Amino acid sequence: MTMRKRLTPFFIAAPVVLTAATLAAGVWPGSEQQSPPAQAPQQQSDIVISLAEPGARPRYAVPDFIARSSDAETADAAKMLGGVLWDDLAYEREFYMVPRDTYKTIPSAASMQAVPFDRWKELGADGLVQGSIEKTGPAAYRVEVRLFDVRSGRAVYSRQYDGTTANPRLFAHTAADEIHLHQRALRGVARTKLTFSSDRGGEAMAGTIRERGAKDIYISDYDGANQRRVTVTRTLNLYPQWSPDSRTISYTSYSTGFPDIVLARIYDGVNERPLGGKFQSWLAAWSPDGTRICFTATRDGNAELYVVNRDGSNLRRLTNNPAIDSTPTWSPAGNQIAFTSDRAGAPQIYIVDVDGLNIQKLTSESYCDRPTWSPAPFNEIAYEARTGPGYDIKVINVATREVRQLTFGQGSNESPAFSPNGRHLVFSSTRSGKRQIYTMARDGQGVKQITTVGANQTPDWSK
Repeated sequence: MTMRKRLTPFFIAAPVVLTAATLAAGVWPGSEQQSPPAQAPQQQSDIVISLAEPGARPRYAVPDFIARSSDAETADAAKMLGGVLWDDLAYEREFYMVPRDTYKTIPSAASMQAVPFDRWKELGADGLVQGSIEKTGPAAYRVEVRLFDVRSGRAVYSRQYDGTTANPRLFAHTAADEIHLHQRALRGVARTKLTFSSDRGGEAMAGTIRERGAKDIYISDYDGANQRRVTVTRTLNLYPQWSPDSRTISYTSYSTGFPDIVLARIYDGVNERPLGGKFQSWLAAWSPDGTRICFTATRDGNAELYVVNRDGSNLRRLTNNPAIDSTPTWSPAGNQIAFTSDRAGAPQIYIVDVDGLNIQKLTSESYCDRPTWSPAPFNEIAYEARTGPGYDIKVINVATREVRQLTFGQGSNESPAFSPNGRHLVFSSTRSGKRQIYTMARDGQGVKQITTVGANQTPDWSK
């Protein structure tokens, strides 16, 4: 019995224009989607790849792009794009990626019309993703990407992109996300971003009696490239979280002398303080529609959870208990909030309806903290749990209460956060010495280190 893998029919879409404005804003074609659109209708001309074993994955190869301009910058970009696109496609584990070091005996294609398909067939590739890049101006590129069925030599997917030379990796990320969407109906994460807090700047906090290191908010691509600093305040800036539209980061700032919540519209250069600095508040979490935030505050004496509209209106208390209630996270439907509380002794994970009713205790371990609710359709909460001298990442199924452990004592592993498609988590770990940011698949496999400089913590993944 063979498995038949259907590939999307060949089409030439209108060029995607990646302008300087979209590169600066970080809003790219498809990046604003919350769920993938419906696939194009299947046609009789669809190409079918027959695989030898049930459940097997088609074998894809991604060589260097063809440099259609003779300058060194374009040649370097052509080599880089092939590697980045290979990594992006490998990340979701939907395809078997033919290792790039096996391509050495295959002559490079001179053009899209001169691809040596017979040699790729010998290597066992089912699909070949071939790209080309050329300069169209002093600071402009045109990139073409085609997915070929190696057996027939036919292109089953083709796209052209025009954009600036400012961030050529974006061409590969965009192509990877679109190939995943068209071939697997999967929303990939190649164009998503991470945010985290880091002390790498090395500055001392301003106005303190003793030397204390400042911490700032940073962002990066999902794979750790293009790490950029967001805050420059010589104070503590902690617990960043992306808004649902991925254009604003909420974080806790000590710039006023005590913790307060800041909403940083990072692409507009605007900071908002919805609570006006009136009382100590921290650990803000966005509602799924982006209209509200839940946070911890000592407004009424105890550390309780509160919910407020994004503009600071309609403030209401969610919990009322002498214990410490903190680290909230919203359910995908927006009708429940999970949080940490020590009301029963050691900190554990609880859930509560958004009206403050029906509080339920989820965990019963030695110490649990930092819950993060998975996107739909997974109904899971990841959290950190004390497993010895440090912590490990665990995931609990909200419906069945089944718990599975993802890390096993390689350093202390903390502060998990799901990717927008629910297939990966980002977390911090001391496994390499200083605390760094890592990602892994939701089964705990494929751990990748994202940061290497300074100490980095409390990451979040853009939506």
